[in-house]
Amino acid sequence: MYDDHLPYWLAALFLPGIGPRKLQSWLGSFVNIKTLFHASEEEWHAAGISTRQIQLLQRPDWEAVEYELAWAQKTNHHLISLEDKSYPPLLKETADPPLVLYVRGNREALMQAQIAIVGSRNASPAGIANAEQFAKHLAAAGFAITSGLALGIDGGAHRGALAGGGVTLGVSGTGLNYLYPRSHHALVDSILHQGGAVISEFPLRTPPKATNFPQRNRIIAGLSLGVLVIEAALKSGSLITARNAIEEGREVFAIPGSIHHPLSRGSHYLIRQGAKLVETAEDVIEELGALRAGLVAPVTSQRVEPPFGLSADYRQLLEQIGYEITPIDVILLRSGLTAGEVSSMLLALELNGYIQSVPGGYIRTVSRL
Repeated sequence: MYDDHLPYWLAALFLPGIGPRKLQSWLGSFVNIKTLFHASEEEWHAAGISTRQIQLLQRPDWEAVEYELAWAQKTNHHLISLEDKSYPPLLKETADPPLVLYVRGNREALMQAQIAIVGSRNASPAGIANAEQFAKHLAAAGFAITSGLALGIDGGAHRGALAGGGVTLGVSGTGLNYLYPRSHHALVDSILHQGGAVISEFPLRTPPKATNFPQRNRIIAGLSLGVLVIEAALKSGSLITARNAIEEGREVFAIPGSIHHPLSRGSHYLIRQGAKLVETAEDVIEELGALRAGLVAPVTSQRVEPPFGLSADYRQLLEQIGYEITPIDVILLRSGLTAGEVSSMLLALELNGYIQSVPGGYIRTVSRL
């Protein structure tokens, strides 16, 4: 059962042209959201509400409100208004918090200490591997991992958190009646099964719109203690999220990359602007300092050691493979071995987690021998 104020918060969502900031400025003149909708014309005018806006307040879309309320009656469906005690406190502190959060899954996950991991939808295999590894170790350290459910870095971050046995939260740029991208259906199921949640500020029937995705980025930043950027172009949603984090006084971290890679430019720009350059998950945890208190045992290292001892020949071959894509012909040339020998050794290295096969060649996934 919902409280008697929730329908009015939902009605506010359906006021065309009235955003969260405008509504909150109005609420300063009224006792609560319900009294705002039941005020007299004189009280509305006194609060600086225009005649057109008064007409909207006089005719709320109650049919749309009832649709949203019916959705919330289903198992693991939740509506959290700005005045709800379970509204995430860090998000509530921001300059423009959503009026209502739609939550599918575990609403308690929103109250956990969160770190956002964001980056390009068109990330390189190495970038996605970094997202997975950082998320895995941060999740194992007790942080919930928050991202945007997109392809590329976002998907890697969610998968990594799940692999680390942790909780992950996906902030959607659509209403929760939609899943975007559709290919992440299985991923969302795994997020929910492992105690995470999918969140949106948009009414349920809001389809994918380009303008909504930058808007949701402030929620990703607002929920989190800090934001880690992995592979981002200079003009990208990831930098919008980082800027939101900076404006709200949150930490921003960035992983550097090749100076020749266009998706390194966003991270390098952030580092020049004061973001913390990080190489391991422990760098992130140490920077957050006291905010880590009360979480599970810390990560000892971001690196993973595969259970496969390397002989000198395998070590020599591995040294010929970089963290950027190394073509097979380059590996053959550098190693001096036959194609058959290299093929067999590469297979063993891949099966044991040292390298990954990607379009165009191989990338190295472990830095220590």
